[in-house]
Amino acid sequence: MKSVLISPHITEKATDLTKKNQYVFKIEKEVNKNEVKKAVEEIYKVDVIDIKIINTPAKRRRFGRISGWKKGFKKAIVKIKEGQKIELFPK
Repeated sequence: MKSVLISPHITEKATDLTKKNQYVFKIEKEVNKNEVKKAVEEIYKVDVIDIKIINTPAKRRRFGRISGWKKGFKKAIVKIKEGQKIELFPK
């Protein structure tokens, strides 16, 4: 099986979403909602209710005279069943 989830996307906004049982993951460019749902349910043993996928485009960046591009990425916001939890940082 190919890898679908790259990593959890940890930001201030993403940590606020965990209070609503929503978790954010960086995902591969070519995957769809069904593949993300199967991967999250298989890895974390939770029931997925809803998935939203966001495609973040590449951005132009400058550092003095040097200009370049910041890579774009795709992320998924996964909502899980009430009462279940995903441990992103095991204790």
